[in-house]
Amino acid sequence: MKCLPRPLLICAIIIAFMTPAFAAAKPKLLNFGPWQKVPFYLGPSENNSIEIKIRTLLVDGKIKEFTTGDIHEVTDRFFVVRKAYRLNDWLPEDPKAKQHRWKWQRGGWLLVDRSTMRITQLNLPEFDPFYSGASWFRDYVAYCGLSDDATRVSAVVFQIGRKKPVLKQRLGEAKNGEMPESECETPQWERNPIRVTFQPLGGQKQTFQVFGHAADAMPVGGEEEQ
Repeated sequence: MKCLPRPLLICAIIIAFMTPAFAAAKPKLLNFGPWQKVPFYLGPSENNSIEIKIRTLLVDGKIKEFTTGDIHEVTDRFFVVRKAYRLNDWLPEDPKAKQHRWKWQRGGWLLVDRSTMRITQLNLPEFDPFYSGASWFRDYVAYCGLSDDATRVSAVVFQIGRKKPVLKQRLGEAKNGEMPESECETPQWERNPIRVTFQPLGGQKQTFQVFGHAADAMPVGGEEEQ
């Protein structure tokens, strides 16, 4: 068996070591699948339903999550999107033929890092998947939160990266209606200065000005005092 000339042998060794490195450095591909419509059941009784649109979030062609709604670009590296998932609604006394009674649900919000393809579930205080409608601005999200016993509605502003909310202010009693996001209208953001307005169902409109990691209440109606 003939040996390769020394220069060719050195090149072959270098290529052998470099090939795994090139393979490991291959960039991952993140994209979304096509939209599809699914039934979403309403209220505690779930007697009625509406259609919502969902799509898959894929990394290298593999499904990582189901999502619903549009994404919000936080930076050129990070974006957020709302999670959707299927829940098995089967009871032990149900016929075995119906052992998998899947119902689509809306979940919380996911933070996606484009550079690493890491997907993180955001822990939003008192965010209710059915009643809370989120409004994003920069790295802030505003929504009407629901207490654990579903009796109180609060104005909440949360900033990505922080453990405690920038704002948590009680707005009133919960109505627990049949429609999603029915406890209050979707909060409205303004810039320069940064402030956000909440309008609870049957309650008084309240505006809060956001200062970095804190927020202060403004006069009723959101107008500056003259």
